[in-house]
Amino acid sequence: MINLFDVFLLILFATVCAWLWRGHGIRERALAFAKQHCAKLDVELLDGAVALRRLAIQRDAKGHRRLARLYDFEFTVTGEQRLRGHISMFGPHLGSIELEPHPILEPQPEPVSVQQPGNVIRLEDWRRKA
Repeated sequence: MINLFDVFLLILFATVCAWLWRGHGIRERALAFAKQHCAKLDVELLDGAVALRRLAIQRDAKGHRRLARLYDFEFTVTGEQRLRGHISMFGPHLGSIELEPHPILEPQPEPVSVQQPGNVIRLEDWRRKA
């Protein structure tokens, strides 16, 4: 026979499972935010993953204290060294993204080519063939 304690354990187990499931979804959103931020800054996100560092009480943009999930990830600029980044999430909402100091590579100027694109016919060439 099921008693009240068994019902309590079942509800507790279901609550823990739901909290872990929701945490997995928040981790996926944090990964998407990290990929987007790295692409915007032209750095490479390494391992394609974020790792939960800890849960903490932090202030959000409005100054309210809220429970935040803090994630770490690694990125590289030159491909030689691994640098660390941090992301904080307030539920499914982005709190902040911070990257360790890193060198900013200047974009190399593209060489100017004299060739015409493949679908352009020069008038002199056309007249010679006709």
